[in-house]
Amino acid sequence: MPYADEPRLTAGEKTKVAWLVARMAKRGLAASNSPTGDVYQGDLQKKVERVIEGARKREAREAKYRK
Repeated sequence: MPYADEPRLTAGEKTKVAWLVARMAKRGLAASNSPTGDVYQGDLQKKVERVIEGARKREAREAKYRK
């Protein structure tokens, strides 16, 4: 069940988020095999946040037209 501040995602948005999470997991595995053990994932996290923010704006726009 989504939290109150999380928007409902469309199929395309879910796919995009799932792809980004998979890329984060892949980087995480690469980090475990690297000598330093650190890999930057902030760029992927920002992309996920942008997708979620876009969904929030879409829901607000749709709610405006439903009234």
